[in-house]
Amino acid sequence: MHPPGADTVLVRHGDINTKSNVVKRRMVELLVDNLAALLEDRSIGGDVEHRWNRPLIHTTEDDIAPATAAATDAFGVVSASACRTVSTEKARILETLVEIADECYDGGTFAVDARRADKTLPYDSEDLAREAGTAIWETVEDEFDPEVDLDDPDLIFGVEVREDAAYVYLESAPGPGGLPLASQERVVALVSGGIDSPVAAYEMMRRGSPIVPAYVDLGAYGGIDHEARAMETVRTLSRYAPNQELPVYKVPGGEAVDLLVREMEQGRMLSLRRFFYRIGEVLAHRVDAHAIVTGEAVGQKSSQTMQNLGVTSRATDLPIHRPLLTRDKQDIVAQAREIDTFTQSTINAGCNRVAPDRVETNARHGVLLEHEPDGLLERAEEAARNAELVDP
Repeated sequence: MHPPGADTVLVRHGDINTKSNVVKRRMVELLVDNLAALLEDRSIGGDVEHRWNRPLIHTTEDDIAPATAAATDAFGVVSASACRTVSTEKARILETLVEIADECYDGGTFAVDARRADKTLPYDSEDLAREAGTAIWETVEDEFDPEVDLDDPDLIFGVEVREDAAYVYLESAPGPGGLPLASQERVVALVSGGIDSPVAAYEMMRRGSPIVPAYVDLGAYGGIDHEARAMETVRTLSRYAPNQELPVYKVPGGEAVDLLVREMEQGRMLSLRRFFYRIGEVLAHRVDAHAIVTGEAVGQKSSQTMQNLGVTSRATDLPIHRPLLTRDKQDIVAQAREIDTFTQSTINAGCNRVAPDRVETNARHGVLLEHEPDGLLERAEEAARNAELVDP
């Protein structure tokens, strides 16, 4: 719900405020650029104003709802509110709250959340909240019996008074938090047709790292549907970053998978992971990325026990970031639905068919190498060099 006459989206950030002034200034600039890109990509009218603590999107009442929704998709944004802009005069603020209450408050409990950034004004936050509560009460008391609830109200009348204007709103829509995209170094994201990897990639984007998606073509063990699902998730992720190019490095891996299936039984999935990691390393050096990101979580699969993660990670000298490491599957699925990367087809058409009958949960590095086909990691390096850059 937004107040009648809403014309501005008030954008709040969180972790940016913990930075030094120099870093904060750079991050706010990135956030403003990312907000503008989201508006343009979605054909939403509005101008983004650079403010130190509260970037603003100036728009129209017709575009206020989609502009607010776009703001809450921007990494680094904690929350956003569709606001009506008024002067900082207390009388004008109270008058506006009365108008909004008359149109929007029709029952239930309410509260006033008033904040004043400009300490030179002749009133403080408590004064404003108290007088606003009284004015709202008197506006509606002839229609119904209003009730104040400061803990869990049905409707909040919010007011943020800044140096040059006051912003009146009715709700704060949550954003993803994190840091503005491109404020951290890029990473290679190993994406598949499954649920976990795009959520992991999203989480790295949420912490400010642009991703370089890489999809390993498993040949006969993958197929067109498997590839299509992976590409679709990258297309979805790209909607959160319209000013970042997200072409996919499609890596030919079918021959190596065939080799593993023919020559290796126990530990096969671990060697496959090693194959993936070495591909990620070669691509990272190619695109100046600083790490690899995967959707692995402790114990979710046999290849993801703590012991096995330690063994497979030795295939690369680069850090392997696993943002889902301690997450439960149902939480990952819920987030995949929320960010729109979840699909009804959840079967991993590649790895499920590659998996041997007997799994390895407690591998030893030396033993694994004894059973692994010779030159597997060299094959990975060659496959990475032959990667094809494709639009998702």
